Amino acid sequence: MVFSEQPPARPEAPTKGLDMGLDDKIKNAAQDMSGKAKEATGKAKDDEGLEAEGRGDQTEADAKQAGEKVKDVFKN
Repeated sequence: MVFSEQPPARPEAPTKGLDMGLDDKIKNAAQDMSGKAKEATGKAKDDEGLEAEGRGDQTEADAKQAGEKVKDVFKN
């Protein structure tokens, strides 16, 4: 018995862009944590400017995370 056909190739898992998306998500999480730390430090030192900057950093990180989620929806 001779088999001339090869088994079907397994499709490669899509990895292009995965690392970049993960990298962005990590950066966004770090920015969020940094913002929380700034806000807490501002509260402890009674520094309204630093507290507001921390809240701003958190808001910016949240917006970026929402953008990443939208990208993920369209990738799949």
